[in-house]
Amino acid sequence: MPVDAALIAKNLRAFQAALDQHDMQNPSHRAFGIGLAAFDMERMGFDEGEQVLPGITVQADGGGTGNFRVLCDGDHLEELEAEQEEVVEAISTQRATLPVGAPAGDER
Repeated sequence: MPVDAALIAKNLRAFQAALDQHDMQNPSHRAFGIGLAAFDMERMGFDEGEQVLPGITVQADGGGTGNFRVLCDGDHLEELEAEQEEVVEAISTQRATLPVGAPAGDER
């Protein structure tokens, strides 16, 4: 079954936009690929490791179909955990008293 060229073009534009956004937000990380679900790779006719944009290859990914992610040499998970730790540290030390029971107007 032939692959629709318009579908490929649309996805390549989305890949490039995501790569541009990634590079703008993460100047110290180098993007090297796009992660796709195996089903999507097959549907679009891509082979594992195929170069789809200059320096960017397609890799099978455990993500859900219909989604993709930018693959890079940075550790975004570690950065996200650091951001979450910062948020946890920002919690107030003051106590608040909250009423217990049904909200007003909830007559049962």
